[in-house]
Amino acid sequence: MSPGEVSLLMFGVFAVLIVVRIPVSFALGLACLPVLLIDNRLNPVVLISEMWKSYNSFILLSVPFFVLSANLMNAARITERLVTLARASVGHLPGGLGQINVVVSMLFAGVSGSSTAEAAGIGSLMIPAMKKQGYDTSFTVAITACAATMGVIIPPSILMVVWGGLMSVSIGAMFLAGVVPGVMIGLFLMGTVYVYAKVRRYPVAQRASAKEFFSALRGAILALITPAIIVGGIVGGFFTPTEASVIAVLYAAALGGVVYRTLGRKEFAAVLHESARLSAVSLFCIGTASAFGWLLAYYRVPQAFVGALSGWATGPISAGLLIALAFLIIGCFIDAIPAIIIMGTILLPLAQNAGMHPIHFALIGVISLAFGLVTPPYGLCLLIAASIGQIKVVATLKDVGIILTAMLLVLLLVIVFPELVLFLPRLIAPQFVD
Repeated sequence: MSPGEVSLLMFGVFAVLIVVRIPVSFALGLACLPVLLIDNRLNPVVLISEMWKSYNSFILLSVPFFVLSANLMNAARITERLVTLARASVGHLPGGLGQINVVVSMLFAGVSGSSTAEAAGIGSLMIPAMKKQGYDTSFTVAITACAATMGVIIPPSILMVVWGGLMSVSIGAMFLAGVVPGVMIGLFLMGTVYVYAKVRRYPVAQRASAKEFFSALRGAILALITPAIIVGGIVGGFFTPTEASVIAVLYAAALGGVVYRTLGRKEFAAVLHESARLSAVSLFCIGTASAFGWLLAYYRVPQAFVGALSGWATGPISAGLLIALAFLIIGCFIDAIPAIIIMGTILLPLAQNAGMHPIHFALIGVISLAFGLVTPPYGLCLLIAASIGQIKVVATLKDVGIILTAMLLVLLLVIVFPELVLFLPRLIAPQFVD
């Protein structure tokens, strides 16, 4: 079979299975079977074999540990301390609670690495509070979901860990590269909240005193040094990303169980159960996506894809736009991790031919896939926030579209100006970049 025939068959079967609401992880595996049965050189055992090979990865051990770390932070009510600090910092700005929502999302992103944990943890606190103060529910849900995407852009990031392990790119360098675009998205979201507040006349809180600010900072300082421990340890060569994820778990458990005493045995057992469940889903999806990607590579689909688009991707900017578009589209339908495994391997030769830096390519992919967390029909963060806000997803789409427009401007700037993501890695860890 030709690369085109294989692509049509596999993606066609996958699309049909998604339409009939088969879970993505199973749909990816089932989409491989027709090709494995048709080609005499292959057999269905290849599916199990490739899944098993994908699990034999030390770097993947970090995924369940980062998930556990984020859930421990939520269960230990560390999120509440970050909300208090955000309120003391920006609560007096127009759209005070909206500004707090964005800032606490930025802070929590630096300690979690998971957007879904961020949407659930922050949403459960901020959405009821914003609704109570008269904020429109559609805006409240939209800003919560969109701000949660920073969880996989600002380091540490589970998506960057998976990307680095798959593409052999320095995870420490990617963590550093995510700081500037992550902060830019936060600032653009704060600007959007400001405009909403002026137009809809949302309430403004009283400015916190210096004493209140430093009191809030003292209460949250131990949580805030988490990213310094994780990112600094990786960049400094003190430990690997997997070891960093374990340290993050131990640190979160120590904060909740020993320092703050907000995490008891029952809560800890519940967190372990939920984290194991979420990790099992993610890892199973990684296995089937790896088999799917292996088949595409076996039939030289990436090379055919590059040949078809080589006339369009003549430089880093045009290639970046095509790559972003591809990830934005696929992110609407499947989870970011299998999207990285499937589309990342297909688009990598395109980025290389266009002369893109591997870290630039990685950040375009990660940021684009982060948007998929709020774009239907997948939009997991949007689904979580809408469930908390008790509103239909359709009712939030107008506000989501407006807020996403501001975020897409950041993505466009990252594509056009690579130094936005390469500046910090070259400054702090040049050995990982050039």
